[in-house]
Amino acid sequence: MYREHKIGVVVPAYNEQELIGETLSGIPEYVDKIYVVNDGSVDNTEKIVREFMKKDKRIVLINHEKNMGVGKSIIDGYKKALEDGIDIVAVMAGDNQMDPKYLPDLLDPIIDGRADYTKGNRLLGPDYVRNMPKFRYFGNMILTFLTKIASGYWHMMDPQNGYTAISKRALETIPLDKVYTWYGYPNDLLVKLNVYGFRVMDIPIPAKYGKEKSKIKYTKFILKVSWLLLKDFFWRLKEKYLLYNFHPLVFFYIFGIIFLALGGFGVVFAFYQKFVLHHNVLFYYLTLSLLVFAIGLIMFLFAMLFDMEEERRNGFYARQIP
Repeated sequence: MYREHKIGVVVPAYNEQELIGETLSGIPEYVDKIYVVNDGSVDNTEKIVREFMKKDKRIVLINHEKNMGVGKSIIDGYKKALEDGIDIVAVMAGDNQMDPKYLPDLLDPIIDGRADYTKGNRLLGPDYVRNMPKFRYFGNMILTFLTKIASGYWHMMDPQNGYTAISKRALETIPLDKVYTWYGYPNDLLVKLNVYGFRVMDIPIPAKYGKEKSKIKYTKFILKVSWLLLKDFFWRLKEKYLLYNFHPLVFFYIFGIIFLALGGFGVVFAFYQKFVLHHNVLFYYLTLSLLVFAIGLIMFLFAMLFDMEEERRNGFYARQIP
């Protein structure tokens, strides 16, 4: 136990025979249960975990017959932790990328009642990201911006960080079976946490990259998660600002998007009229289109401002100072 709370750690693992042993060896003694989810590995991951189980009775092995995604692995670990009455569940990937010395930093805000969900943040300064590959950093920044819009946690950073902890209350509230099951899982979870009114806190944790190799194809990943976040954005507006608690910002968002789309289409149409059909109407069409686009942009920015104010007013987000 840690500060009178039962702690569980979910370890999603897919073909992690080289690093799963180091990961399990480093998990602190105060952790009560370790849920290793072998996600259809075709190497010796399961065999190594079973050897560790002989020495460490805290380890619970959950096997997927086929690869079902990191999100599904974490969700299954969460469900088992709920069955065991665990108070706080952390996630530490099987590639030994999460430094266990920072685990208390994730647990303390939840125990103190300052947060319901804590997550690592590698982007708080150059000292924290110096070991992060540049292509990862660039992709992370794109997804950070998109996740801010989709989730409503406007001051949150590094949404792809998998080093997290979540309270039992949050796990019991969120419909876990509806959480995205692949690599967009942390982004989707943040959206659901916001809709259900849970407080999120970023914890400064330096990036740690060693022998692990990323299994993500980043171009495909960014496109897929961007589409997921677009759907999540509209779902959040519907659930939070129409069904649960009406707020006019939803109309600013909707009409802002419509006007932006119409303005953008109008600009293209104006140039089509000028350079393809050779009609001398560029000035009129272009001026009207830019005006419509500007109105849409102003409405969208106002909606973002109202959304940020909602986050601040309800104390949905906090950041621990490094």
